[in-house]
Amino acid sequence: MSALYGLILCGGRSLRMQQDKSQLDYHGLPQWQYLAQLLAPLTEKVYLSCREDQELETALEVIIDSVGDAGPATGILSAYKAFPERAWFVLACDLPLISAQSLELLIASRDRAREATAFISSFKQSPEPLMTIWEPAGLKRLDLERGCPRKTLLKADIALIENPFAIEQFNANTPAEREEAIKTIMDAQLPR
Repeated sequence: MSALYGLILCGGRSLRMQQDKSQLDYHGLPQWQYLAQLLAPLTEKVYLSCREDQELETALEVIIDSVGDAGPATGILSAYKAFPERAWFVLACDLPLISAQSLELLIASRDRAREATAFISSFKQSPEPLMTIWEPAGLKRLDLERGCPRKTLLKADIALIENPFAIEQFNANTPAEREEAIKTIMDAQLPR
C-alpha cells in the first residue's frame, strides 16, 4: 500500500497572472502555505514543487523541477523520480477556493487499485489532473508518455469522482480570475 505524500505545484512561471501565483494571498497567507496547511493533516508529508530559480521561504521540503520543462508534468514527474513508490496528492497553487472538504472527499474516494483518483473538471468535463491522487502506476504511465497530465488520465484506469463542491476547482490564472476568486471568497464569507 502506497503512502500518500502531498505535492503543491508552485513551479509555473505565472505569465498570465503576471506575478507568482504561489505567493498570492487569498486567505491571509501565501497560497502555497494555505494549501500546505490543508494537506498536512491528510498526508504523510507535504512537499513544494519549485523551479530551481524560484525563491520561497519555507520550512517545507522542496522538490526542484528537474524532469524537462513540460509544464505541470515537470513537477509531478520530479516528485515521482524522488519517491517512485509513493502516491502523490497533487495540488496546483492556482486553486484559491479549495477547502479541506474537497481534499477529504478525494481521499475518502481514493481507489489504490487504480492509476489515479480524480475529480471531474467542472469546466472541461474531463479529469482534473492538478487536484488528483496519482498512484505509482499512474505516475509510471505519465513518465513513459511524457505528456500532458490530463491526456494521461484520459487514457489511464482511474477512479473519476463528482465533486459536490465543484466551485473549489476554480483555477485563477489571470488578474481578472484572481479578482473573481476574491469576490467569491468575500461573498461566501470564506476564511480570508
